[in-house]
Amino acid sequence: MGLKQKLDSIKEQYKGKKMAPAFNALHTFLYTPNEVTHNGSHIRAADDLKRTMNTVIMALLPVLVWGIFNAGYQHYAAIDAANGIVRTPDLFGNFFTWENFSLGALTVIPLVLVSYGVGLAVEFVFAVIKGHEVEEGYLVTGMLVPLIVPIDIPLWMLAVAVVFGVIIGKEVFGGTGMNILNPALTIRAFLFFAYPTWMSGDKVWVHGAVAKAGQPDAISGETILGTLAQAGDMHYSVADMFYGFIPGSVGETSTLLILLGGLFLIYTKIASWRIMVSAVVGALLMGWIFNGVIDAGWIGESSKFYGLMSFPFWQHLIIGGLAFGIVYMATDPVTGSQTNTGKYWYGFFIGFISVMIRVFNPAYPEGVFLAILLMNVFAPTIDHYVIRANVKKRMKRLKLKTA
Repeated sequence: MGLKQKLDSIKEQYKGKKMAPAFNALHTFLYTPNEVTHNGSHIRAADDLKRTMNTVIMALLPVLVWGIFNAGYQHYAAIDAANGIVRTPDLFGNFFTWENFSLGALTVIPLVLVSYGVGLAVEFVFAVIKGHEVEEGYLVTGMLVPLIVPIDIPLWMLAVAVVFGVIIGKEVFGGTGMNILNPALTIRAFLFFAYPTWMSGDKVWVHGAVAKAGQPDAISGETILGTLAQAGDMHYSVADMFYGFIPGSVGETSTLLILLGGLFLIYTKIASWRIMVSAVVGALLMGWIFNGVIDAGWIGESSKFYGLMSFPFWQHLIIGGLAFGIVYMATDPVTGSQTNTGKYWYGFFIGFISVMIRVFNPAYPEGVFLAILLMNVFAPTIDHYVIRANVKKRMKRLKLKTA
C-alpha cells in the first residue's frame, strides 16, 4: 500500500472526530484533496491558496539564504572592525563561505523553526477547537517573521510574539482572509513595544553584538539608519547597500534580491504592481521634500534631523526594511486595498509615511512596519471613498443621458 492510500484509510478513520482538521491539514499538505465538485459551474485553476502561499515562499527563499550568509559575514566583519581591520566585501572571497553559512544557519534556522512550530501549533489548536480545516495562511507569515526580526532576538520572546500575533492579529477576526492587520507585522509590533531594547539600538542587528553575562561588549551592530540618525559617518557604498553587505534584520538587507522577488511576484500575479510602484513614488517624494528642506537652508547640521534629511532621497529605498516591506508586506491581498485606484493611494501613503517616520523619529529610524499597519487600518476607508466616487461619476453620466 502506497503512502497516499495509507493516509486515505487513516483519514476515513478520523472523519467526524475532533482531531480530523489536524490530520486533514497534513494530508492536504502532501497531496491534493480527494473531494471534487460534481455539479454546478466552476472554474479549473491552479492558483489555489496553497499554491499562492508556496509561490510567495519561493520568492522569499533567496532572501533567506542571503540573510544566512550575511549573518555570518556581519559577525566576522564586526569583529575585524573592533580590531581595527576594515573588511571589504568579496562575494566569493569572504561572503559565500562555509564559515559564514554555518554561523548564520545556527542563528537563523532556529528563528524559522520557532516561528513555524509555534505559529502552526496555535493554528492547529484553533482548528480543532472551532472544528474547521487548518488554513494555509500561516505558511507565508511563518517565513516572514524570522526575516523581519534582529538576528539575536531570544527564541522565547519570538514564541510569545508569535502566539500574540496569530491569536490577536488573525484568529480573533475569524482566521485567514478575515484579518485587518498583517499578522507578521503585528508580531513585530508586539516585539517592538514589549521588548524595545531587543528591537532597536546599535547592538541588536549583528550576531554577538549583545553582551552576554561575563562577556565584554566588544562589537557593534549599528545599521545605516542608526548611524544617520546619530549624525555619524556612513562608510557603506551604494553597491554595499544595494547588494546587501550591510547589517539589518535577517531578510531586509539585499535590495537586489528583494527587487527580483518583487518582479517574480508581479509576473506570477500574486502581488500588486500598483501598490509597489506607488509606494516607491511616495517614499521618493517624501525623501525629495526633505532634501529640498536641507538645500533651502531651513535646517542646519546641528539639527538632530539633519543626517536623515540630507541623505539622498533615492537611497532611502536601498537601506532599512523599506524595500522588503513594500514588496512582501504592503502587497498582502487580505489587509491591503482591494480597488485598483485605492491601491495607488494605499501604496503611496505607505512609502510617504515610512520615510517621514524615519526622519522625525531618530530614536527609532525605521517606520515601514508602522506605516503599513496604519494603512492596513485605513485600507477599507480608502476603498469606501473610491467606490463612492465611482458611484457618483456613474450617477452623473446617467443624469446626462436621461436629461
